[in-house]
Amino acid sequence: MAESTKQSEARRSLDRPLTTLSSSSGPLAEELQCSICLDVFTDPVSTPCGHNFCKSCLNQSWDSSQTYTCPLCKDIFRRRPDLKINTALREVVLLFKGMSVESKSEVLCDICDDIKMKALKMCLVCQSSYCQTHLEPHQRVPKLKKHKLIDPVENLEHFICQKHEKPLELFCRDDHTCVCFLCAVTNHKTHNTVSVEEESAERKPQLKTMQTDVQQMIQDRIKRIQDLKHAAKLRKETSEKEKAESIDLFTDLIGSIERCQSELLEMMEQKQKAAEKQTEELIKELEQEITELKRRDTELEQLSHTEDHLLLLQIYPSLSRPAHTSSWTEISNDTHVSVDALRKTLIQLQETLDEKLRKTISTELKKMQRYAVDVTLDPDTAHPNLVLSDDGKQVAFGEIKLKLPDNLKRFDTCPCVLAKEGFSSGRFYFEVQVKGKTKWDLGVARESINRKGMITAAPETGYWTVFLRNDNQYEANESSPVSRSLRGKPQVVGVFVDYEEGLVSFYDVESSSHIYSITGQSFTEKLYPYFSPCNKEGENAAPMIISHVR
Repeated sequence: MAESTKQSEARRSLDRPLTTLSSSSGPLAEELQCSICLDVFTDPVSTPCGHNFCKSCLNQSWDSSQTYTCPLCKDIFRRRPDLKINTALREVVLLFKGMSVESKSEVLCDICDDIKMKALKMCLVCQSSYCQTHLEPHQRVPKLKKHKLIDPVENLEHFICQKHEKPLELFCRDDHTCVCFLCAVTNHKTHNTVSVEEESAERKPQLKTMQTDVQQMIQDRIKRIQDLKHAAKLRKETSEKEKAESIDLFTDLIGSIERCQSELLEMMEQKQKAAEKQTEELIKELEQEITELKRRDTELEQLSHTEDHLLLLQIYPSLSRPAHTSSWTEISNDTHVSVDALRKTLIQLQETLDEKLRKTISTELKKMQRYAVDVTLDPDTAHPNLVLSDDGKQVAFGEIKLKLPDNLKRFDTCPCVLAKEGFSSGRFYFEVQVKGKTKWDLGVARESINRKGMITAAPETGYWTVFLRNDNQYEANESSPVSRSLRGKPQVVGVFVDYEEGLVSFYDVESSSHIYSITGQSFTEKLYPYFSPCNKEGENAAPMIISHVR
């Protein structure tokens, strides 16, 4: 408030110094110039790329185009940015315009008859303006020389007492106002009055200080604008760097998967070829043994009918020895060994991929946690059966239905509640503990959702959520619900929203694993965090708790 008062006094009292300063403010004028209309900003707004324009100029530019592009750097925006007036820049513009006010219009001589000449002085006693010629009597006649002369002004009434029509030659320090000598001896006779010259002499150092303060305020705001531009540039560079790092990380991961896949396929192909070769060799060996056994069978058949006993006794020892055959018990064992080795390789590959994926998600989750927001439950939206904690961080289903005013914001059928905080741009992240629950719903909802009667949660109706049913059935609310098979049961769920990208993602915070992402959305309204602890069926009495993001 003190600074605002000082600025107002400076604007009223420093016309001459400000005009002088404006003559040397060329760089400032360039900084405060709209590149579309080439004039000083009117209602300045900033684009996401950090450039400034008049609000009306930028709107007209975008209204006549099918794309939303920065007129200066040509950056293209996927959606039309919501333009809000840059109040800090507007204040600088107002100060600059005060500095650049043109000199007062020319005052003409009141005495000239035909062609009015420019007035050189004004007399507060005569209350008239005089050119060089008609001023001569005031410089020559002794009585007139005593009159009070000032530089020509348009608003002479500001220098004349409206009550007594006398010059305001005195200043009342008690009432902080200029008075004439008649006022000084009547209404102000007990007050401390001094001549305006004396008071002016005392105030000039103060005016100098005020001028210095105003100039410093201008420089501070210019520096603030430069800092904001620099910060925006750094944010853009950091975002691009993070995107590049993410692309590199996923590229390495994909490359690793492809290498593992190639190695696995090559190993499987080698084992297949080895198995085929072994099979061919075994078949060949078996065929040879069959041929040998058939030959022996023929010999035995012939000898069994021979009458040559001597020949039978001579050949019998060689025929009675068992034929040479291989043992086939090893074949089955080798096959099992190959299958076991393959299964072990697949398990190792899966473990490697899981670990890489976990590290990737953990890294991404830490980046999202930078956008953590403080979320508090809104009691005006809570279903009458819901019990909210005093700090607005916990919600549970109560058996007793409270008597609450049925306002337009309140859910009257489904046990739901929204947060007080809504978001219409940027990114935000929050975490909710769902430990001990067998049913819950969690996500975000747009401001205009239907809150009365039964609710069908889907993006088309303004809900972007995931939910749990029957202790282990997880689903995401797309146009058609999508079932999710999770390895573990999440105890804390993280919700990340990128408004401009149209993205809503859910994570198991403790295991650093991804639950589901709803993508490709187009948000046009405020989004509010959405919670439903559901009813107390079975063991579902535990509350949902908004966690502090670590």
